[in-house]
Amino acid sequence: MIKKFLPVNKKEMIERGWQQADFVLVTGDAYIDHPSFGTAIISRVLESHGYKVAILSQPDWKSADDFKTFGRPRLGFLINSGNVDSMVNNYSVFKHRRKRDVYSPGGKPGRRPDRAVIVYSNRAKEAYKDVPVIIGGLEASLRRFAHYDYWDDKVRRSIIMDSRADILIYGMGEKAVVEIADALDSGIAASDISWIKGTSIRCRQPEIYENDVLLPEYNEIVSSPEAYCRSFAMQYRGNDSVTGERYIEKYDNSNYIIQNPPQEPLEREELDSLYELPFMRDYHPAYKSNGGVPAIEEVKFSITANRGCFGGCAFCAITYHQGREVRSRSKESIVREAELLAGLEGFKGYIHDVGGPTANFRMPSCEKQKKHGMCRNRDCLFPKPCSQLKADHTEYMEVLRAVRNVKGVKKVFIRSGIRYDYLLEDNKSGFLKELCDYHVSGILKVAPEHSSERVLRHMRKPSIEVFDRFSRMYRDMNRKLGKKQFMVPYFISSHPGCTLKDAVELAVYMKKTGFVPDQVQDFYPTPGTLATCMYYTERDPFTMKPVYVAKSQEEKRMQRALLHFNKKENRETVKKALKKAGREELIKELLR
Repeated sequence: MIKKFLPVNKKEMIERGWQQADFVLVTGDAYIDHPSFGTAIISRVLESHGYKVAILSQPDWKSADDFKTFGRPRLGFLINSGNVDSMVNNYSVFKHRRKRDVYSPGGKPGRRPDRAVIVYSNRAKEAYKDVPVIIGGLEASLRRFAHYDYWDDKVRRSIIMDSRADILIYGMGEKAVVEIADALDSGIAASDISWIKGTSIRCRQPEIYENDVLLPEYNEIVSSPEAYCRSFAMQYRGNDSVTGERYIEKYDNSNYIIQNPPQEPLEREELDSLYELPFMRDYHPAYKSNGGVPAIEEVKFSITANRGCFGGCAFCAITYHQGREVRSRSKESIVREAELLAGLEGFKGYIHDVGGPTANFRMPSCEKQKKHGMCRNRDCLFPKPCSQLKADHTEYMEVLRAVRNVKGVKKVFIRSGIRYDYLLEDNKSGFLKELCDYHVSGILKVAPEHSSERVLRHMRKPSIEVFDRFSRMYRDMNRKLGKKQFMVPYFISSHPGCTLKDAVELAVYMKKTGFVPDQVQDFYPTPGTLATCMYYTERDPFTMKPVYVAKSQEEKRMQRALLHFNKKENRETVKKALKKAGREELIKELLR
């Protein structure tokens, strides 16, 4: 059975009859061969094209020794930090070391370095200085240009500069990595592979073409929040596979970053083929003695049905990484995966999710996109749904019904979240009834994020009135069906634009409606998001208007405590927040 996993050490490589790996894939996660993990997807895609890939998982980064485990790779090193940015994985929003890492054996932290892509890349160069290094995954993708770094509280250079990598793959990298592999295999030097879509490279004195987009220079971005905003807005609007151009960022007279246009998203047949590759769907057996790898539990019996998201939430990095163009798998492919899951050891009849970034997005949001691309100056759902929006759950319902009918399947849940504003635009399919009748596990999780209209505008989320309307419809539908099912809304504290008075408004809303969450998400400024740009510059990059930002740890704690006003340990902080906001009259109402 171990041979079905890709080799994780020299012994397993030799057992496969390999004398040399074509690529060594270095990752900050434990090796889980499941299509929810980028390492598994990229390695299996390369394998399907005839390349030999060895997995170097969570190497000791204090020297280059582990990077020589498989010997010299024939074509190159592929490096990612894991499924999550290493700094987010290692630190909480209050910059405390996390005590658990679900992507490591036994959930134990400390198995990956801070800024893992940079550290791993430099160690790989140290091990074999002339072997190409290709970086990718979320950490590399979101840091491909100069970016604000919350942990250093400054603007850092593109990660390709500090990592000294030869090529950076951004976005979903299946097409790009195969094109790079084929180019290297044909004898082309990594330094000459400059044309592939979905990649960025370093270069000296680039030739600049007529349609190239020149971003503000690095020194200007560092010294001017306005320049940072302009750069972000240009990148955001140009991140489209149809209309995207080549982007150039200058560092000095001999260092430039060139980003090629985005790759086209995988179409249905391509996604079907990808997700039906021979994944083992589990962690490597080497981790069993350590208690396994916790991250597999949430996804082992889940199905990825789509990619991309046109929701456009300001705090989400999906727009910058996966893109706004939604594509989905066929019903037949999804059913085949459900049948496969039903036959796995440990399956108890429950499919935990059939979804993606947003579960109920299945098609492009309008007919024009494939030919003309996404609108540069308009969002699909914000500030209200576009008149061209095509809201239809019919095909998604057909998929869910087919999965429900798979032998051995008792229940199919939707956990990856739905956009209720999109659902409300569909007046014909009857999706809400189907959702309540079959796909809620007692509690539906939704994300209004806030109640203040001002904050919601900065979040690029719909009015709270839209959520209230959905909430009433959900309650009425469950009553009609005779079901006792509830709703848990997600809220964010300290988002850019949120004042202490806005946080008080949210607390009052929660008290009035009875929506008191078990968990509260503090806004976390991560690279690549619109909200992080606002956090750093205190401006809206599209309008240049000022944005209020809660940056002190004291105010962040007060805003968070207001969302948990019902907890005894927060009483004094809530009192302090209400007094500071001039709302002392609410102390008895919220704390009784």
